[in-house]
Amino acid sequence: MHIRNPSTYHPPLMTTTVKPRILTGDTPTGRLHLGHWVGSVERRVALQDKYDCYFLLANMHAFTTRADKSADIRQDTIEIVKDWLAAGIDPNRSTIVLQTEIPAIAELTWFFAMLLSFNDVMGNPTLVHELETKGLADKYSFGFPMYTVGQCADILAFRPELIPVGEDQEPHIEMCRKAARKFNQLFCGIKSDAKDEDYPRLGGVFPIPRALIGRIGRLPGVGDGKQKMSKSLGNAIFLSDPEKEVQKKINKITTGRQSPTEPGDPNNILFKFVEAFITDSARVAELKDRYQRGDNIGDGHIKQELAVAINTLLEPMRARRAEFEKPGGDDLIIDIIRSGTARANVVAEETLHMAKQAMKLDFGKRSVRWT
Repeated sequence: MHIRNPSTYHPPLMTTTVKPRILTGDTPTGRLHLGHWVGSVERRVALQDKYDCYFLLANMHAFTTRADKSADIRQDTIEIVKDWLAAGIDPNRSTIVLQTEIPAIAELTWFFAMLLSFNDVMGNPTLVHELETKGLADKYSFGFPMYTVGQCADILAFRPELIPVGEDQEPHIEMCRKAARKFNQLFCGIKSDAKDEDYPRLGGVFPIPRALIGRIGRLPGVGDGKQKMSKSLGNAIFLSDPEKEVQKKINKITTGRQSPTEPGDPNNILFKFVEAFITDSARVAELKDRYQRGDNIGDGHIKQELAVAINTLLEPMRARRAEFEKPGGDDLIIDIIRSGTARANVVAEETLHMAKQAMKLDFGKRSVRWT
C-alpha cells in the first residue's frame, strides 16, 4: 500500500466484483489491541484478495455509552483507521465505511426492530454480559440495547456471506441471522423450512450470513487472565504500543508459579499467549514440555521470548502507523474514510431499495451524495 497525500488518493467510486462479500468492523472506543488482532483483524488482512471486504467504523454505537464524548469518538474513529492501515488493511482493495454516513443503516434498523422481539434483544447473552461488566444495571440508555438491532442492519445493509468476528460476538451474528430469515419469510415468501444457503436462490433480499471466528476466539488480558483483553479493564497490549511497553505489560502476566524447577501448567494464561504469538510450533512444544517438567525454565525467560515474538509482529505495524502520525495524517485518514463511504453508500442504497420493494414501500429510488 502506497498512499502519501489526499490529493493523489482517488480510488474508483465502485468496482464490479463477483467475489463473495465480507462485512465486519469495530466500535471506536480506543486503539486496537492484540485481542482484536487474533480475534478478527489478522483474518481481515488475509482475506482482502479473496473477498469483497467492507470494514465498518461503528461510530454511532460508541454513543451508547459515551454520548457526552463526541469529540473523543471522532478521534478514536481516526485512530482505529490508522490501526487498520498499520495492520495491513488496504483501502485500494477493501472498503472502509463510516456508519453514521450510511443512512440506509438507520432505516433498516427501524425495520428489523419490528421483526425482533423484546426478548430477542434483551436475552442476547453478549448484551447481558456487557451490561454486567460495564456496571450499567438500570442506568443504560434505550439506545444501548437498540445497538444490537443496529448491528443487524450494519451487517445486512451490505448483504455479506461472512462476518469475521471474535467468539464473543457470535450471539450478535445469530440475532442478525434471525432477522434476515424473518424478513425473507415475511416479505419475500420464503418458507420457514428453507435451508439458510438457499435464501438468495429462492428470492430472499438478504443472505443468511455466517460468523467466521478468528484463530483465537478469546485472548485473555494481561494479569491473571480471568477477563478477556479490554481497554476498559486496563489489561490490553495495543497494536501501537512501543517495544518497552510491550515487555512491561507481558511482565504483568501472573501464573502463581514460584520456581523454574517447579512443574507448571502448560495451559495457563502465559502459554495462551505463547501459543498465540510464537510462530515456531516446534519451539512452542519444547517450551511446554520443559515447563511442564520444571526443567529449569522460569516464567521470566518465557515472558522475554514472548515479548520478542510480539514485538516482531508489531514492529512493521508501528512503522506503517508512523506514516499517518506525520502532519496531515488525520486529513489523509478522513479522505480514505470519505472515499470508502461513498462506495459503500451505493451498495447500501441498493439493499434498502430491494428491501423496500419487498415491503411494498418502493415509492422511488434515491442516491446518496456526500460533499
